[in-house]
Amino acid sequence: MTTKKPNILFLLPDQHRPDWLGCTPDLPLRTPNLDRLCEHGVRFSNAFTPSPVCAPARACLASGMEYRRCRVPSNRENYPPDLPTYYQRLRDTGYEVCGVGKFDLHKDLGTPSAELDWHLDGSRSLEQWGFTKGIDNEGKFDGSGSYRAAGKPKGPYLNYLHQRGLAQDYLREHADCKKNRNAYITSLPEEAYCDNWVAENGLRFLRGFAEGQPWHLVVNFTGPHNPMDVTQRMHDEWQDVQFPMPVANDQPGYSVEDHQRNRRHYAAMIENIDRHVGRYIDAVRERGELDHTLIIYSSDHGEMLGDHSRWGKSTWYTPSTGIPMILAGPGITNGVISEALVSLHDLTATILDYAGAEPLPAMDSRSLRGVLEAKRDEHRQHIISALDDWRMVTDGQYKLVLRQDKPALLYETKIDPAEMHDVAARNPAVVQRLTAVLNAKKTT
Repeated sequence: MTTKKPNILFLLPDQHRPDWLGCTPDLPLRTPNLDRLCEHGVRFSNAFTPSPVCAPARACLASGMEYRRCRVPSNRENYPPDLPTYYQRLRDTGYEVCGVGKFDLHKDLGTPSAELDWHLDGSRSLEQWGFTKGIDNEGKFDGSGSYRAAGKPKGPYLNYLHQRGLAQDYLREHADCKKNRNAYITSLPEEAYCDNWVAENGLRFLRGFAEGQPWHLVVNFTGPHNPMDVTQRMHDEWQDVQFPMPVANDQPGYSVEDHQRNRRHYAAMIENIDRHVGRYIDAVRERGELDHTLIIYSSDHGEMLGDHSRWGKSTWYTPSTGIPMILAGPGITNGVISEALVSLHDLTATILDYAGAEPLPAMDSRSLRGVLEAKRDEHRQHIISALDDWRMVTDGQYKLVLRQDKPALLYETKIDPAEMHDVAARNPAVVQRLTAVLNAKKTT
């Protein structure tokens, strides 16, 4: 039995930068399943996060709101319980709403006790957010940090490791990871590696969905977020691969081999996630539902990987603010690379649009359906990304960065994609125009 409403499979890793896909040039990457997804759908080459930090980005996605309105300015705030989510809207529309992995919608770091707690079954806030079932688990550092502070597991993944007698080795490896430049080979067996465990949880739910009822499943992989931890198998499959070195990196103490190791491990984590992407697509096919399932692959933010001597996220450079975004499914054009300017939180309106659900109140999100179905080429004139101490806006040609108590920065990204040259001084009119966009009440 089929349903008129499409199923929604949302694959959402943590910290996957936009240019690290097998279908992008100049890097020896292996992502055959994502490449095939691109062939059967639309890949957006100008996709950005509204904020390059986990909790704000995911709050913007859940609410469909820009960073300045999502009420989660940093990783120190929880998602406001009175702020509607698209998960709630899907549930109210008749969807089975499921999710697994690192949701990152509650951190508790701003509370006096700073106690991270997911409940041992990962159920703590799922119903409140709008999920009918699922498992919300710890991220890499939150999991190990909460275990050390409490002397026991506070979430489902560390509880799983604890029950198997693997938790202490995991904690030790995390404690030592900075000595190894945040890259190491874990002693965990394959099935206990976090992304493999997350994938199995999601596949179990997927295979158990009732026939005839539309479903939504978001799989929040913990990788390729640092530390760059890989299993022995993952390490061995990449040990001889050579990558281009970071752009504009002059960090003391980092050797060529340090950079190569970190990049190999990052690539191995992405390849491992790609392997699971293939398994999920196969599972949907086995259910006979591939022709009416919307498949989305994206990320909450990127990863600097040593470019500009930076690691992780939290900065305005494109490796941090840029994200991969691929959509495939019923009615979506095949094999298109769209240069339209799009934001992660535009997926909110897109999902609700395809589900036939009402928009969330006062959301900033805009449905991508017109671009996906080749009814228009452009989506937005500007994209904004921000944190509490800087704001960035791009029109696809220029990127303006405004920082507290510092001069404005302007990059002509069309001809300077690595953002090496500040051209603000010789383009005052562009600075003025884009500043007005940042100060406007509504983003165009």
